[in-house]
Formats: sequence, C-alpha cells, structure tokens
Amino acid sequence: MTILKSRHLILILAALTTALAAAVSAFPQEQHAAELSKVVRLNRAPVSNETLQVHLPRPVVTKLPNGVTVLVIERHKLPTVNFELWIGTGDMSDPKDMPGLASFTAEMLREGTTQRTSAQLSAEIDSLGASLDASSDFGSTNSSVSASGLAPSADRILDLMSDVVLNPTFPADELEKYKQRQLSELEQVRSRPPELAEERFRQALYQDFPAAVTLPTPESIKATTPERLKEFHDRYYVPGNAILGVVGDVKPDEIIALIRKSFGNWRSRPFAKEDWSHLPPAAPARIYLVDRPDSVQTNIVAGDYGARRIDPDYIALYVMNRVLGGGPQARLFLNLREVHGYTYGAYSRVGDDKYREAWAASTEVRNAVTDGSLEQLMAEFKRIRDERVGETELDEARHSIVASFALSLEQQQQLLNRWMLVQDYGLPMDYWDRYPVEVAHTTADAVQAAARKYVDLDHLQIVCVGDPKQPGNAQKQSIREVLAKYGTVEVYDSNGKKEE
Repeated sequence: MTILKSRHLILILAALTTALAAAVSAFPQEQHAAELSKVVRLNRAPVSNETLQVHLPRPVVTKLPNGVTVLVIERHKLPTVNFELWIGTGDMSDPKDMPGLASFTAEMLREGTTQRTSAQLSAEIDSLGASLDASSDFGSTNSSVSASGLAPSADRILDLMSDVVLNPTFPADELEKYKQRQLSELEQVRSRPPELAEERFRQALYQDFPAAVTLPTPESIKATTPERLKEFHDRYYVPGNAILGVVGDVKPDEIIALIRKSFGNWRSRPFAKEDWSHLPPAAPARIYLVDRPDSVQTNIVAGDYGARRIDPDYIALYVMNRVLGGGPQARLFLNLREVHGYTYGAYSRVGDDKYREAWAASTEVRNAVTDGSLEQLMAEFKRIRDERVGETELDEARHSIVASFALSLEQQQQLLNRWMLVQDYGLPMDYWDRYPVEVAHTTADAVQAAARKYVDLDHLQIVCVGDPKQPGNAQKQSIREVLAKYGTVEVYDSNGKKEE
C-alpha cells in the first residue's frame, strides 16, 4: 500500500498529464486555438425521465449486540460478495507528532495476527481467489478494510477479515520492512509536483486543522513501533465505531449469521466520536510558490473551503463545479486547452466528507504560459460568480451528473459505498432516491449562489509548483514576478520549509 493514496481524482489526472506536458510546445498555438463560441454542445447525455425516478435497493440494516452496524444488499447478478468495513478514524485522528499513524496501522493489519503470519494470510487469500486490503487516507475520517471473493467462500473470507481486524500483532520484523518501503516512497513523493502542490494548498487552506496534513514525515515513520500501532488500534478499532457493509449474492439472514460468528466476539469498549465541524476561519487570499528547480512546467492549484455532503447547498455546489471544471466538457478544460492550448487538462473538484473539504481547480501548464493560465483561471472564477449559467449549459451539466449516478449503481462496490455513506453521515434513507431529482431541479440562481459563496476570491488560496526563475510569460518575466501580480507571494522549498 502507498503512503499517499489520493482521494482526489485531480492528482491522478495530474500524474498522467505530467509526462505529456512538455510536448504541448511542439505544436503551434494556433493549432490548439478555437473560438469558444464555436464549440458545439450536443447535449446528448444518455438520461431519460425513468433514470430520474431511479430507486436504489434498500439495505437490510441491523446492529450486533457489541455495537457493529451491519448493512446487507442482495445482488444476485454474479456469484460474488463484497465486504467493506469502515472504522470511524482516519489520518484526521493522527497525533500531531505522528502524522500517518492511522495509515500505518491500517496497512500493517495484514502483516500478521495471533492466528496467522503474513505469509499464511497471503496464501489463504490466494487459495480462495479473494482479495483483502486495508487503508486509511490523509484527510479522511475513516479507515477501511475491504474483502471480496466468491459468495460460497463468504464464511472463510469473513474469518480472514475478522482476524486481521480483531487480532493484529504488528510484528516487529514486518514493521521494519514496511518502514523502509515508506521512507523510500516518501522520498519519491516529495519529487512529484502534484503532491507538493496539494500539500502546500491544504496547509494554506486548513492551517492547524488536521486536514492540513497530507504526508507523513521521516521522523514519524522511524518512530513507529508495534506498541504505537497497538495503542492506536485499541483506541479506535472498536465495534461501536464500525460499519460493516455487504453486497452480493447473499441472503441477509444467512450472511448476518456468519458475521455474528466472525465479529460477534469483538470486545466492545468505550470511545469518543470526534467532531470535525469546526474549521479555522478562512485565510485571506494568498499566493504560494513551491520552488522546484529546473521544472519545465508549473502546477497550479487554486481553491477554498467547499461544503459538506449534509449541507443544503452541496448539490448546487456540485452542479456548479460540473459546469466550471468537472470534466472535458467544462469551462476550464475548454478555455485552457481548447481555446488557448496551455495544457492537456484543467479541472476542478469538490469533496464531501464530514468536514468542509476543499473546492479546488487544478492544471499543469508550460512555464511560459503560467501568466496566461492564471489570468484565464481567474477570468473563469469571476465569470461563474458574476453571470448566470445558460440553460443549455446547465442542462448538460445536470444530465451528465445524473447519467454518471445511474451508471454507478451497476457497480456493486459503488452501490454499497453509497449506502454506507448514508449510515455514516446520518443522511435520510431516501437521500439517493431524491438525489437525481434534486440535481435535475437545480436552478441557475442556485448555481450562481453557490459560486458566489464558495468561489470566494477574497479567500482564494493559489499554489504554484515550479522554477521561480523560469520565464512565466512572453515578456520573459520570471514565474515569481508573474505571481506577484496576483498578490503577496510566499516561497517554500520541496520539503515544506519557507524560504526567505
């Protein structure tokens, strides 16, 4: 498992486009350019009125005597079963002196238990043709343990899954190997612009809030001991802090009986639910430059606090984001790539955790067009705030969201995760029934109101990763000089240290 398992699609897209960015300059700019008004929106998203009336199959919900909440969804299309266990702790719960502890704990679960060694666990999983994984992401309020395989093997899969959750030993020899891998990976991560941009952006946005941390440190990796892992596990891995979801070719009564057998002996302990609702006040707008010498491109991230899934204007924000930067049909992509030829991709994203995850736009551009790219980003931010979205463009965005939602329901894991989110966030049971209709009925006024609230130019945090000395525009001004036109610039090195 990796140190930085990003929950943000934008980082994956950034990694894919980085290798291609230098090739943009090989093409004359006029070959990329086109009048935006000439881009034809066909509005052919495959959505019908029947799709808007979709009703998700309801899970059977029960609670074991020890406090574990269990959700079961029957899906008999394939003879398979998927299990997902959410523990109400993630790297948001890390001690300040041990960033990454939740990830280390989750990823070490498979490395040995009181009943099986790491090798024995791997051999049994392979013999079943099954999978068993555990992870925790930075910025996440949950850790997860997932398993899947053939439905007739459900009892054996549950036995393995419960063993790693209830009985991990965190063996010292396996931990030492794990730490060496993490130290090596951390060094690689700190050479990659997308991760450096995300780290500085979240530190600028969240300040002293736990979501500001995106990476462990060499010190936290080296200081990890079996005792620290066990202490964290004993504190948070408790039945009342867990949701276990099941989807597949199962009968609720039968699979719940197997779950009682595997997880019924999990000893209940008191625990305190954490409250992530109180964020620091939004910081004044600022520009941050991460110094990456000899970089051939500039990675740009700009954004502010977003909304929580439970907030009443979350859907309006999501629709707004789809119009602005939610895909290759959105404004940022059409502007920066199709009209100006600055980049291979420009996108924006919205999170949906229990705290206000970031709304942010992101792109990677050639050094020489850093100035123009920032100018166009700011122009699109102002446009989405100041102008009502046209009905055709809005309708396309709404249809695209509903179509994606409808298609996602065909995937067992996606369906399960949606219901677990309802349980975890305390959403009403008809949330997903109403979701496509509410998306379809989102008005241009609601979209503009969301833009004015969340695309907050007075508190916009802008991060660029690149070489400050490289020319950033046609006038040969350096990237640092270019950024200074947009506000006060703070410069950091790739290790996160502020430069004078």
